[in-house]
Amino acid sequence: MWLSSALQGNEVAVAEPPVINYPNNPQYIQDPQNHREPDEPWNEPPRVEQPQPPQRPPQIPQRPPQIPQLPAVEERTPPSSVHTHQEFQAALHLMALNAPLSGSMRSIRGVDFQCFEQARKAGLQGTYRAFLSSRLQDLYSIVRRADRQSVPIVNLRDDQLFNNWESLFSGSEAQMAPGARIYSFDGRDVLTDSTWPQKMIWHGSDAKGRRLSESYCETWRTEENPVTGQASSLLNRKLLEQNAQSCSKNFIVLCIENSFMSSAQK
Repeated sequence: MWLSSALQGNEVAVAEPPVINYPNNPQYIQDPQNHREPDEPWNEPPRVEQPQPPQRPPQIPQRPPQIPQLPAVEERTPPSSVHTHQEFQAALHLMALNAPLSGSMRSIRGVDFQCFEQARKAGLQGTYRAFLSSRLQDLYSIVRRADRQSVPIVNLRDDQLFNNWESLFSGSEAQMAPGARIYSFDGRDVLTDSTWPQKMIWHGSDAKGRRLSESYCETWRTEENPVTGQASSLLNRKLLEQNAQSCSKNFIVLCIENSFMSSAQK
């Protein structure tokens, strides 16, 4: 503290104010030790590294594996139960139902429906009717008039049975050709298969194909023993042999395709 050297009267000694050096003052000297730049770098925001896809080695194109060539094998198609008709051959098919029936067939309509249904299952597209005369139907009239003389009658395998429909009613009692076979819709030979133990065919007609009202099991509705129906023995290879048989018996029932239809019509 500095005091004035000469005090006069009532004066009191006063300390002089301190001297402060400012930066603009040439006397101001900065202490480099107290004003160093910070050692740490400027605080920048952190950088986020973008994920990089894994590096894959370059792909070298490879040839597909060689499959050894085997010798060609001929494919064999298994036999089908569905009938395939020869399109170029005009014919009417004569078939048998898949089981024998007594004289009780639920009328001619009932047995006609069985012919239709089993034909469809066998792959046959025509219209099939029962080979029977009835109260309002003669056997002869079942086939369309235009096809009675010009179209042969064949079996399931397209083997010819008769030259045409008219030939059945020519007085021979529908004698079949030698060696001819009749097959059911499911492909069995009715003459040799045990499903039909009695080789007889119901028809209810005379040799000309006209109805016999006294011998068609009362329009194919009954199987009572005293009532009869006209039948034929297949063992004699005839379809219109004249034998009156009890309607209680189970015989073969045939179905005839009643008109020829080309593939375009079907």
